[in-house]
Amino acid sequence: MTCEFICVGTELLLGNILNTNAKYLSEKCAELGISVFYQTVVGDNPERLEETVHLALSRSDCIIFSGGLGPTTDDLTKETVAKAFGLKLVEDARAKEELLARMNHYGRKITKNNFKQALIPEGQKALYNHHGTAPGILIEKDGKTAILLPGPPGELVPMFEEYCIPYFESRSNQKIVSVMVKLIGIGESEAAARIEDLILNSTNPTVAPYAKTTQVHLRVTAMAENEEAGRALIKPVLEQIQAKLGEYIYSMDENDDIEDVVVRDLEEKHLYISCAESFTGGMVASRLINVPGASNVLKESLVTYCDEAKMNRLFVDPETIKKHSAVSFECAKEMAEGVIRATGCDVGVATTGYAGPDGEEAGHIFFAVSFKDKTVVKEMNLAFDRNLVREAAVIRVLALVHQILKET
Repeated sequence: MTCEFICVGTELLLGNILNTNAKYLSEKCAELGISVFYQTVVGDNPERLEETVHLALSRSDCIIFSGGLGPTTDDLTKETVAKAFGLKLVEDARAKEELLARMNHYGRKITKNNFKQALIPEGQKALYNHHGTAPGILIEKDGKTAILLPGPPGELVPMFEEYCIPYFESRSNQKIVSVMVKLIGIGESEAAARIEDLILNSTNPTVAPYAKTTQVHLRVTAMAENEEAGRALIKPVLEQIQAKLGEYIYSMDENDDIEDVVVRDLEEKHLYISCAESFTGGMVASRLINVPGASNVLKESLVTYCDEAKMNRLFVDPETIKKHSAVSFECAKEMAEGVIRATGCDVGVATTGYAGPDGEEAGHIFFAVSFKDKTVVKEMNLAFDRNLVREAAVIRVLALVHQILKET
């Protein structure tokens, strides 16, 4: 099956809204083994939308739409797609009932245009929306499939999980099994070079690299008659990746981020961590707090942005700052050790640096982890913008915590 996406909305073309739906749909289709060759963003214009729909029908088996299912006059996706398929719209009783119930529940005034959301192309399947008022639609006609989903990600994502994944799986007599190998501390080009033979020569499973912010992900995907057989195909490939890249791997779980792994490491070892942050401004602690159960491991977090705070709160020697500056190996080391002294935690982390964007030192950072009378300090120069420098530092310092705890 070949598939393409049509994301509808003038606000997407203007850049007012980030098109996260296309990213999500791409990732999910890759997991399902569905080839996606085209993605289109089109504004709320009926003529251009109709032209786009006909072009998509001429070259793809399945089209997934997002957006344009609302009650206003510029919400025209459903009407345009129905016209392209030669279908008339009819009222769906359940869709209308659920629409009324939701509007009443939230105390919203119901106007006549709301009811156009309950119209479904005749003979096609409504995908009932448990998170909003606009149902999705599944159309199958003349060997083509169209799936219409609401634009808000909070509605599209759960609807794709509930309806689309089972639909696509039912269309295949094979099971798609995949494992995401997540790495930190190595670039995409070097990682790909180390496993070039696997990427080029593996057909089932396949190995595909993806670059993330200071991370590399490798998706290993197999097709088999069932999940057990698929995992059996994947196992020897994972063993080869482990042999060549094991020092950089922090997880093989799709749902793990580095902070999940660190919180789990700390919980297993019954350790507390505290953060001393300068240019990251509390981002390390925030990432840890994103993880349920962080209260079991995070003791305190100190944002010591100015030099006086580093000296007063973290016991950094004034002579260290005078001689080496606050952005230095020595200061980062004293910050990590000082936060342990200040909070009584087991693991201390520290970040200090120039986030930029201006100045010759922009992107020059130090981060440190102190644990059991040993402090490891790392220095990096990052050619990113301010926000990416800070994000990269957070990921790298958490990766260093994971590495140190793994080795003890």
